[in-house]
Amino acid sequence: MSKVTKNRKLALGKLDNGKIYTLREASSLVKEISTTKFDASVDVDVRLGIDPRKANQMVRGVVSLPHGTGKQTRVLALCTPDKEAEAQAAGADYVGLDEYIDKIKGGWTDIDIIITMPSIMGKIGALGRILGPRGLMPNPKSGTVTNDIGQAVKEVKQGKIDFKVDKAGIVHTSIGKVSFQPEQIFDNAKEFISTLIKLKPSAAKGTYMKSIYLSSTMSLGIKIDPKSVEV
Repeated sequence: MSKVTKNRKLALGKLDNGKIYTLREASSLVKEISTTKFDASVDVDVRLGIDPRKANQMVRGVVSLPHGTGKQTRVLALCTPDKEAEAQAAGADYVGLDEYIDKIKGGWTDIDIIITMPSIMGKIGALGRILGPRGLMPNPKSGTVTNDIGQAVKEVKQGKIDFKVDKAGIVHTSIGKVSFQPEQIFDNAKEFISTLIKLKPSAAKGTYMKSIYLSSTMSLGIKIDPKSVEV
């Protein structure tokens, strides 16, 4: 049996496993129970009352977090030469086309998101086997396939994220860092959960928000009362 550290004991002492917290309470508590020496991510896990195997109950969307994600998002803009200056001005880390397509074919995926144009998707389609499993494939629904390259890059850099329910009916995403102020964690988490609520499929029956947990990297999950998140 692994030894429980002093910091872990202190964290356990602050969390009542039998209690359901409000989102505001959890936003403060998640900072107190984090024991990592690095700036841990703050994550939200939501179990939805849907059947993700049915197309009319799929939940997928994008949300712009008010305070960003707290991490550096590496953006590759695959675009035509006339759009390169626009992408660079908006803050893209890598800008180009054929040379980066060749790099990806060679196994390079040292990026977090790819933004491209509709006219280029034909070239990128061949990269599906590499990009798909890593969640890097551009998609019009997430706003990563657009002719407005500059705006798309700017939004991602400012904290726009996309999410999708998994096969178990759970949506998981990072909404900030432990170094954030409680109010910032609250604002980001509320924006994300409120967006999920608005995306409820009309075909979904019964309880939509089955459970919500807030946690930091390697910390225990804090159960949240869905009613404490007002849209």
